[in-house]
Amino acid sequence: MITINGYLEHITYYNKENHYTIAKIKTKDSATPLTVVGYMAGAAPGQSLKIKGTWETHRRYGLQIKVDSFEVILPDTVDGIVKYLESGIIKGIGKKTASRIVNLFGAKTLEIIEKYPEELTRVEGIGGAKAALINKSWKNHHTVRALMSFLQENGIKTSSSAKILKVYGEDAIDIIKNDPFRLAADIPGEGFFIADAITRNMGIENDDSRRVKACISYIISQHIEDGHVFACRDQIIYKCSENFNIDHDVSETFLDELADEGEIVMETNLANPDLTAVYPKLMHIFEKGITNRLFALLSTPLPIPSINTERISQEILKKLAIKLSPAQLEVLEQALFHRVVIITGGPGTGKTTLIQSITAIFEGLGKIVSLAAPTGRAARRLSEVTGRDAKTIHRLLGYNFIDDCFEKNIDDPLEADAVIIDETSMVDISLMFHLLKAIPSTSVLILVGDIFQLPSVGPGNVLSDMIRSELIPAYYLKEIFRQAEESPIILNAHKVRNGELPDLDSASWNNGHSEFYFIEQDKPEGIVKTIVNLSKKDVPEKFGLDPANDIQILTPMHKGDAGTINLNRELQKALNRNPVVAESMSNIFRVGDKVMHLKNNYHKEVFNGDIGTISTINPESKRISVIYYGRTVNYDSEETGEITLAYAISVHKSQGSEYPAVIVPLTTHHYILLQRNLLYTAMTRGKKLVILVGSKKAFKIALNNDRRTLRLSNLAERLMNMA
Repeated sequence: MITINGYLEHITYYNKENHYTIAKIKTKDSATPLTVVGYMAGAAPGQSLKIKGTWETHRRYGLQIKVDSFEVILPDTVDGIVKYLESGIIKGIGKKTASRIVNLFGAKTLEIIEKYPEELTRVEGIGGAKAALINKSWKNHHTVRALMSFLQENGIKTSSSAKILKVYGEDAIDIIKNDPFRLAADIPGEGFFIADAITRNMGIENDDSRRVKACISYIISQHIEDGHVFACRDQIIYKCSENFNIDHDVSETFLDELADEGEIVMETNLANPDLTAVYPKLMHIFEKGITNRLFALLSTPLPIPSINTERISQEILKKLAIKLSPAQLEVLEQALFHRVVIITGGPGTGKTTLIQSITAIFEGLGKIVSLAAPTGRAARRLSEVTGRDAKTIHRLLGYNFIDDCFEKNIDDPLEADAVIIDETSMVDISLMFHLLKAIPSTSVLILVGDIFQLPSVGPGNVLSDMIRSELIPAYYLKEIFRQAEESPIILNAHKVRNGELPDLDSASWNNGHSEFYFIEQDKPEGIVKTIVNLSKKDVPEKFGLDPANDIQILTPMHKGDAGTINLNRELQKALNRNPVVAESMSNIFRVGDKVMHLKNNYHKEVFNGDIGTISTINPESKRISVIYYGRTVNYDSEETGEITLAYAISVHKSQGSEYPAVIVPLTTHHYILLQRNLLYTAMTRGKKLVILVGSKKAFKIALNNDRRTLRLSNLAERLMNMA
């Protein structure tokens, strides 16, 4: 650990969300400014800083200091105060105003700003409103500095300060001191550990009721984060003891107390009656609500007259040049005679054709049909293949992002006779609950998906649970149609789905033109080099595909040589050397870069997983403009954390999308995520070309690992009990 004192000369990059900063510090001992990086809330040019940190060598930027902690040394001389205020750190004070204030108040200036702001009105150009603004800005700045010091004193990383300030504002320290474990509820995940560190320093005992309850809530929340709908009581008690030094009897007492308070629900685990399921209140509402709503829909008679499927096939589908197989016709007929129907199958089995057919039939009968999918990309694809408007489920239900609620619900349901949802395997328990609430009792709901793909990112495994219950009519499309049967991508994807090993030796890159290739590389660095060459030269030359727009790298993990982070760096170097750049905490962006938006932004109307291209970067403001599907979206410098490079993305992020060409690295370094359904999902994203690059050992590990992560849920059992 080193300590330096210096003058903050320039801020190269600042992230408003988490205060991550890249800055230049001028010191007496260094002829050139030093680069410092870290979470530096409240730091501004013109400040004198005392910084503690460590030297590190960045692979791209060279030697720099990683900041562990810092403190602002307030100036005590007239010249120092002028420079400090001139920095612009206090709103309402520019260079001229700074000189006027200091000329009048001298060394007492900072005391006047903080304690006697009304005195500022004596300065030319400062009225009451401006004086109040200056005082408020000073207090906000002081709050940031005080919170940083408070966290450092308690051994907590200052990177947490941004989240804490966002939640509590200027009263943050008082709120935390009064009730530290509010952090656990208000800042999911890390909030509990911040609170625990603070309370240790305050001398709070391990079995303090607030700590134990917060600990239990944290453990349950981690289960939900991992995709479960509940946690088992025994597991909670074990983790409280093992990880947090809380006695079993103490955990049991406060579990019961939380249940009495209505924070959690405890009941027999229907899948294993020897265990007790512990639900967060909302998850219990969702699971029971889905069960009750499905049962209500299925119990409502369907007043559709008898329909001759042969006549439908000839009269309506013939106009659309759609010809269905006998198996598809049977599914079509069943879809018209049930309130809720599930249609599932792999690629090339005709799911899309059935969606087109069912939509045409209902419209032919004068019915209103709504089409939707979980993500914007999946909705756009559904719209393309059906030739009809398709929405995200959130948009279909009228999501109000200000109040965090859906406008469409049981009191104001959708105006539709049939609702068709594609990519239903991606729908989690919360979204399914809200969807079912908005389905009118007079409507038909058709859920389409591939249960062999990865489950939803959010909790639950809803589609699989619904099928497993056998309460909802479910139809499996198994026949691969002739055109699809000729596709090596589809044939090999089905082999993987069934646990069969494709003929990898015949899939060599040197075996002429094909849709499916396996290029053997054992070492991660060799995999990366091969992927870069394929993207930059080999695939464009052999297939005429565009490196950025047509080729998508899909990888299981973010870290490691063959993870998204490193692959994006290497691919950017190879594909885009545009000199116009902007920096974020983890990326350098260039004009022409392929980028992905990371979280839903309803103001900008751009959503998690949308992929676009950077069209312009303002060299001065670092404002970035990105074109998404023909629409331009602007990001100010503090918003660049909302996007990331997207030459390579995770397999999870690719769900619901298709790409002309997909390249997938397979290395044993990704052992923990080498699973059959992940490999299958990646392969089924490619429309024209799939290239696997890696070792046969890694491929076989993924193929043989069909132990899909068990998600704790009682939805299937609840539905079975309704039958």
